[in-house]
Amino acid sequence: MHIYNTLTRRKEPFSPLVAGKVSMYVCGMTVYDYCHLGHARVMVAFDVITRYLRHRGYDVTYVRNITDIDDKILKRAEENGETISALTERMIAAMHEDEARLNVLPPSQEPRATGHIGDIVAMIETLIEKGFAYAADNGDVYYRVRKFADYGKLNNRQLDDMRSGARVDVDVHKEDPLDFVLWKAAKPGEAHWHSPWGDGRPGWHIECSAMSTCCLGDTFDIHGGGPDLTFPHHENEIAQSEAATGKTYVNTWMHAGAVRVNQEKMSKSLGNFFTIRDVLDEHDPEVVRYLLVASHYRSAINYSVDSLVEARKSLTRLYTALDGVNADEQAAASDAAERFTAAMDDDFNTPVALAALFDLARDLNRAKSDQPAEAPRLAGELKRLAGVLGLLQQTPQTFLKGAQQQVALSEEEIEAKIAERYAAKASKDFARADAIRDELAALGIILKDSREGTTWVIEAP
Repeated sequence: MHIYNTLTRRKEPFSPLVAGKVSMYVCGMTVYDYCHLGHARVMVAFDVITRYLRHRGYDVTYVRNITDIDDKILKRAEENGETISALTERMIAAMHEDEARLNVLPPSQEPRATGHIGDIVAMIETLIEKGFAYAADNGDVYYRVRKFADYGKLNNRQLDDMRSGARVDVDVHKEDPLDFVLWKAAKPGEAHWHSPWGDGRPGWHIECSAMSTCCLGDTFDIHGGGPDLTFPHHENEIAQSEAATGKTYVNTWMHAGAVRVNQEKMSKSLGNFFTIRDVLDEHDPEVVRYLLVASHYRSAINYSVDSLVEARKSLTRLYTALDGVNADEQAAASDAAERFTAAMDDDFNTPVALAALFDLARDLNRAKSDQPAEAPRLAGELKRLAGVLGLLQQTPQTFLKGAQQQVALSEEEIEAKIAERYAAKASKDFARADAIRDELAALGIILKDSREGTTWVIEAP
């Protein structure tokens, strides 16, 4: 298996620290609002990665944190007139609902920043003792960026270039403008915890360093996150953790691609910002998941109505192949399985893995008419491999008719049209029968005639 390492900028053979086990940490959500499509991208990408590693026989410990104390959380709670805990508990519950609808498995551990204040304070104390951090006279504690010789290695940046080319906070309490905060002194009335430097709360970057090492050890296999986290967040994590422990922090860094909406960056200012629940209330969650899985995890995804239509059509092809077959769930070696595995072993190449599934669906369609005895085995293989991607988890009947909500006709109205068409054919009014078929097809409702009668599926919303 080979994985692209953001740190080295190349694919590398994957060799976990402990044979047969994988330790992985992914930066989770700051829970001040509902999760958006960018969060869904990261959720699904690392869910697929976790599922596949387990499919390959690894014992995976997947840790994804929750940031439940942050400036945005304080501001939103004040705006809403609610307590911080009320806000964060409500948003965490909503996040879990969104994940479940997207068929994202829960992480092995889900630490919260507020549950690790003692670990955070201890790591800051270590950094101060080693000279990598200092307490300012305003109660804040800062990290000395220039003290860490390898700062910038994840993003291939030089310190002087960062200072001249980047926007940095002007703070008279810092020794250097590039230094970043580890501990923030609390303002009057703010949520706070006690520390050797006074009452305050942790900075965002130190939270992940402390939580990841507490859950997985000083060095672990994989660290993941969204595309916007490489700098400064992950760069700062490396500096903090390696300075504190004197060891390599992470062996493989992985970052998911961004989500674009109609080829534009998703942002509230452009009016193209979508929460996960907004999208799932309008579209089948499995269709949305398919859209997120169909692109390689490192590539950008374009979210649009057209892309969802294509995702539904693709899923419909797979479910149609399964329709009418009792799948044999026992694993069986096949050329498709070998190609699926080869694709996923190559940096989790889901587009190529899906191509193997469509070839398998084609073979299944042929077998249904030419080799009926072979169909259950092929159907079972299709479901088994698709399940590694978290797909084809519904019955074919449920999915194929579930799209009914996307069209203007109810199930009763569709069945009435089919009965009308049957009557037209019986009276040899074939022009009317064809017109009804075309009318339904224009709505995405595809009729399928057989000796047993007429069935229907929806191939597009």
